Amino acid sequence: MANAVSKAVLITGCSTGIGRATAERLARNGHTVYASARRLEAVADLAQHGCTPLALDVCDESSMQAAVAEIERAHGAVGVLINNAGYGSEGPAEEVPMSEVRRQFETNVFGLLRLTQLVLPGMRRQRWGKVVNLSSMGGRMTLPGGGIYHATKYAVEALSDALRFEVRGFGVDVIIIEPGAIKTEFGNTAIARVDALGGSPDYAAFRDVLKQQIRGAYEGPMAAFAVGPEVVAKVIETAITARRPRTRYVITLGARVLIGLRRLLPDRAFDAFLRTQFAPPGSAS
Repeated sequence: MANAVSKAVLITGCSTGIGRATAERLARNGHTVYASARRLEAVADLAQHGCTPLALDVCDESSMQAAVAEIERAHGAVGVLINNAGYGSEGPAEEVPMSEVRRQFETNVFGLLRLTQLVLPGMRRQRWGKVVNLSSMGGRMTLPGGGIYHATKYAVEALSDALRFEVRGFGVDVIIIEPGAIKTEFGNTAIARVDALGGSPDYAAFRDVLKQQIRGAYEGPMAAFAVGPEVVAKVIETAITARRPRTRYVITLGARVLIGLRRLLPDRAFDAFLRTQFAPPGSAS
């Protein structure tokens, strides 16, 4: 066991969406998969697909330590970490409660970083590992109403870039996945959080447009650019099995177009483009 290289896969956030699709695909294709979620019952059925269900809350230190220790006892190390757990909270930055800001950073950034810290010693010992961080096209460009979510994903991008340099010499690859619109419950969750804000009537019209834009990305004409979570799962498998994986994988045509547009346009020109999609709050009617 001491000389064996563990390629056991630990995936966070497997109760639905990308995490679940990735767990099912990897297990089906012969990978040793630990599919985790905060509530064990949410992933218990994945045992039927060849996964080992695991309780893991990325906002709880003892939960993360216990999960990593369990895998290390069985395999020596976590060989592949897929940091998928995360969510989006939309709304005007002025109106998002700080408790919600902290919760989103705790889930999307701090939990991701801490779990990565916990698995890296094992990866370094065996001189092999893959850390896959689920970012977003929202880690490369920013849309109105999504400032808090975008901030978490920009943080994931920065951490990943630094980490990639720091651990490469130990045989560890750090890979960023940047999906666009994916057909999951993400949109419904984001709309529900906008509805829960309430807030100033000065932002009422903006909140309505924001909900329309979110809904349109998943149900309207723009939904033609959305893909299912199984597409992301396939890209993740490609990344973790590649001898020399790319540093970033952008998923969906819409994501590539918007990231490219943001890269090409100066700030004020991109703001002008956004004004064709959103009426700025406080602007004269």
